[in-house]
Amino acid sequence: MSLAARSALLAILLLAGGGVAAQAAVTPVQVGQPLARFANLKPGVHRYLRFKQAGDTVRVADVWTREVRFDEQDGHRRLHIVQHWDGVGPAPSDRQLDSWFELGTFRPLTHVRRTQKDGVARVEAYAFQPDRIVGLKDVADNAAKDFEVASPQPSFNFETDMEFIQALPLAAGYEASIVFTHPGGGPPAAYVFKVAGSEILNLPGGGKIDCWVVTADYNRPDMPVTRFWFAKGDQVMIKQISPLPDGSGVLGKMLLY
Repeated sequence: MSLAARSALLAILLLAGGGVAAQAAVTPVQVGQPLARFANLKPGVHRYLRFKQAGDTVRVADVWTREVRFDEQDGHRRLHIVQHWDGVGPAPSDRQLDSWFELGTFRPLTHVRRTQKDGVARVEAYAFQPDRIVGLKDVADNAAKDFEVASPQPSFNFETDMEFIQALPLAAGYEASIVFTHPGGGPPAAYVFKVAGSEILNLPGGGKIDCWVVTADYNRPDMPVTRFWFAKGDQVMIKQISPLPDGSGVLGKMLLY
């Protein structure tokens, strides 16, 4: 084999090897394994302003409160995340979420969603099992008591993705494959979240914060990606921008305090 042919073959092998390495760089996050930066989660409240933006027009949707707690349940200390939305307008809806998790691993245990709109209250309560997500039979007035969806592999709770990503080892080039499910929705699926780079955000009042920029296409490669900005220190989410499905603008979330 000539020198030129050997060089060409070597180049092809190197490129092929690089492709394999790039694919292997995606880290699957398994349910039940300790998360590298679970200690980033601290008891406390974060409030986010949710808004819709189309061109230069910005309209406030609501204020979203997310609280991290560490509480006792059934004799065990567990992660407990509660959320609620304070809507705007003459007839705002009320929505509250109450979710419990195994300490250290973020393995989901139960999830209760309470909504009230136009005077009608609704309760949906779920339990995460290794092979399925089911409705909780012992929760009063549970509209989802007969719910059941198979989970071929254990999944995480999509309703607490912000806190979950906060507990991952974010770094340049990091990619994670995470099996998520929306309780009450369809079967779980794996989603890839990528650290696409970093950016310094300017804060109101003149402050600045250095952030990891994380992207996800939610298995819709035809759509623009959703972008998250996580502070490099404690990895709290500072900002999120998601394109609206109809292409009319974006849905944004910005940390207030």
